[in-house]
This record gives sequence, structure tokens and C-alpha cells, in this order.
Amino acid sequence: MELFFDAFVEVLRVQNLIAIVLGTLMGMVAGALPGLTATMTIAILIPLTFSMSPLVALGMMAGIYNGAMYGGAIPAILLKIPGTPPSIVTTFDGNPLAQQGKAGYALKIACWSSAIGSIISAIALITIAPQLVKVTLLFGPAEYFWVALFGLSSIAVLLGRDPVKGFVAAGIGLLLSMVGIDTVSGHERFTFDNRYLLDGLELLVVLTGLYAIPPAVRMAESGLKRGMSGSDLRSTRGAAIWREIPRFIPTWIRAGVIGVLVGILPGTGGSMAAFIAYNETRRASKDPDSFGKGNPQGVAAAECGNNADNAAAMIPALTLGIPGSGVAAVIMAGLLVHGLQPGPQLFRENGLIVYGFMIQMLLTGALLFFFGGAFAARVFAQVLRVPPIILSPLIIALAVVGIYTLNNSIFEVWLMLVFGAVGYVLDRVGIPLPPVILGLILGSLAEQQFRLALLISGGDWTALFSSLVSWIVIALTAMVLFYPIVRALLARRRAVEA
Repeated sequence: MELFFDAFVEVLRVQNLIAIVLGTLMGMVAGALPGLTATMTIAILIPLTFSMSPLVALGMMAGIYNGAMYGGAIPAILLKIPGTPPSIVTTFDGNPLAQQGKAGYALKIACWSSAIGSIISAIALITIAPQLVKVTLLFGPAEYFWVALFGLSSIAVLLGRDPVKGFVAAGIGLLLSMVGIDTVSGHERFTFDNRYLLDGLELLVVLTGLYAIPPAVRMAESGLKRGMSGSDLRSTRGAAIWREIPRFIPTWIRAGVIGVLVGILPGTGGSMAAFIAYNETRRASKDPDSFGKGNPQGVAAAECGNNADNAAAMIPALTLGIPGSGVAAVIMAGLLVHGLQPGPQLFRENGLIVYGFMIQMLLTGALLFFFGGAFAARVFAQVLRVPPIILSPLIIALAVVGIYTLNNSIFEVWLMLVFGAVGYVLDRVGIPLPPVILGLILGSLAEQQFRLALLISGGDWTALFSSLVSWIVIALTAMVLFYPIVRALLARRRAVEA
């Protein structure tokens, strides 16, 4: 408890508060622009935060995370264009409300719901993560090896639509993790006699290339030279939402709990949380037919469920090194860039920073109350007027500058552009990118823990199966791997019966 209060005092320092506010504003701008996501924005930001203190950098990432998740609701309500993937559900009832002349009212509901969902999620992170760390103290090399395989399997199977493509992406990440000098034998692997590759691939170079370049290329392909018009972005003031708080409380509680539970599960993400929360709210409603026609409860459920996933997705990322979503994977990469290794040692060695990050997730959620609503529409929605053809070169320029400033290496800039081209191709063929990053992160961990387990046991393979924890993780991995098969069989059976 004393460490928590020390972290709270540290977060209240001026530089940390500025980072939180700037991150939240940046996130709302990024979320309001269709095509830009929290994942891409954080990926561009990480190289620029390399010289900052870890807590300041994490504060900006937390702000971008929560801000972007809400910012996506602005074009979803005003234009029926989801700013972020999870905000697709917000369009169901948000845009009908806007067409009824209640755009300001819908934006206020989205603002309050997003803020409450983020706060619920942050409280879950603060209370659950330290308890889960106590369990991970029982883990040895064998257990960490199986946890790494579980993380790769769950992200590969659950995050994309096609498990085969997910495994292809994870395999690419594992292959990339093998580049460099083998830490055990000292042999060079896949370096092609290039001295720049002896230390392996820089995580930040791969991350920026895969996540920053493809969206910029897609913007350039669109060729749009004009942004939205001012009349399209006009919003009415709307009614005061605080008078209707009591009738939204059951929806917020239901959606918040669903978002937290979905966020903890690796590979699910805010889209699933928003859909489940929306469906459960409609099922519990006395007037389910009004959903999709401008029901305020639908907006509240979608935005609260979406944002309740945010901090909850960081629970397995901080304690086990298994991110619960694609954005959590990028933030986990940011931790590694700043020398912070997720897992029990993170809480033991850098407790002040990790608790500070949890508090930052809470504060950035609360900031949505002040920056959201109709004010957000009048200010942040104006970024929709910027033509995509202008944003494209700006994004690429920021990515190049950020990577070059890491080590003043032009080789890494070219490498980043190469991975940008690879990411563009993978995106076009439908191969998800998060498993690639997770394979790069967990590949070396799995290999090191596997070898360490065999060294300790003198080459006895049964050491990998000697503990109850190992068998539990193996069982969870098997469930994840067989899930697509069971789902396909059930779908075929329903089709036959129909």
C-alpha cells in the first residue's frame, strides 16, 4: 500500500501530468481520424519517447490508449464512420440519434460511458494484477515456456478471423526472434554476414514498420484531397446527461464487467467486448426492438464495454507477458524498449513505475469527463477536415525521424521501411500483425526458458511436465487450439439442422 501511495505522488509531478493530458488529447485526435488507431499512434510515439523517463512515456501511452478508444465514437456518431474498430458498435445507435438531431446528446453519453468504462477497467487492473503476480511467483522455466506458447496460441487463434493465418503470423514472429547471435552457443543466426543484425532485430524498428507505414500507404492510395465539410461535423448541444445517470447505471455495470472479463482473455480485444455488451444490454431491455434505431442504452453499452477492455487487457500483459489485445502488445513492447520486462520481476524491481502506470490509466479515464462530449465534437472532430493525402507523408516522416533518432542509423530506417512493405502485404492478404510482434517478443523468451529448463534437469524432458501449473497451462493451450475446430463443427451442425 505504501508503494501505491508513493507511485501516486510520483504521478502527480508536473511532467507526468503534462504527459497524461497530452497523451489523452493526442489519442482523441487519432481516434477521431478513421484509419488512425491507438496501436499505430503508440507505435509512432514510442521512438520519440526513448529519451523520456519510463513513467512519462507510459503516461502518454495510457492517455493515447483511453483517448483513442473514445475518440473513435466521434465520427461513428456524426458520420457513421467508425474511427476505431470497436466503435463500429457505436454506429448502431449513435448515428440514428445524430440523424434525429441529438448528436450532442449521443456524444455526451459516449463520453460518460467511455470514462466510466475506463475507470472500471483501471480499478480492475489495480486490484487484480498484484494478486495475479503472487501466483506467477510459483512459475519456473518450464512454466514460463508453456505460458509463452499459450500466449502465442491464443493471440494467433483468437485475434484474427482465420486461425491458419494467425499461426502464419506467429511463425513469422518466431523466425524474426531468431535473428542475431544465439545466446547459448554464440553462433550467428540469419544475420547474412551483416554486422547490424548481430544483436538481433530492434523491436521498435519492426513495430513501427508494421504498424505505422501500412495505414499511411492506404491513406495515400485513397487519393482523397478533401476532408469532411464543416456542415457534416456540426453538432447540437444536447441535453444534460447527469440527470439521466440513474437509468444508465445498470448498463454501465453490466458492460463494465463484460469489458473487464473480455479484456483479461488474451487475443479478444475491445471489438468483442463492445459487441457482447451491446447484445446483453439489448437482451435485458424491455424494448429490444428500439436498438439500432437510436436507443441511448446501445451507445452507453458499446462505449462502456469497449473502454472497460483497455486497462484489463494490461493485466495478463504486465503479470505474464501475454497482452490481452493488439494495443496491449504495443504497450508491452514500449515497456521492453524502456528496459522493463513484464512479469513478477517488473513488480519487484520497478514497482513504482508499474503502479504509476496503473494510476495513469485511471487518471486518463477520468480526463475523458473533461475533454469529451460536445466539446470533443466541436474541437477534435475538426481533424476530420484534414485531407488524408496530407496525413500520409506526415505519418511516414514522423516514423522515419523517430527510428533514426534511436541509434542514428540509416540502416534501421531502411529496415523499418522494409517491414512497412511486409506489413502492407500481410495486411492485404488478411494476416494479422499482433501475432508477429508477439512472436518476436515471446520467441526468445520461450527459447531461453525451454533451454534453461532442460539444463536444470540435465536434459530430462519430463521436467517440462512435472508441475501442476504446467499441466494447467498445457490444458488451456489445448483448449485454445481446439476452439476453432469445435466452432467449425458446431457451425456445420447448425447449418445441417437448418
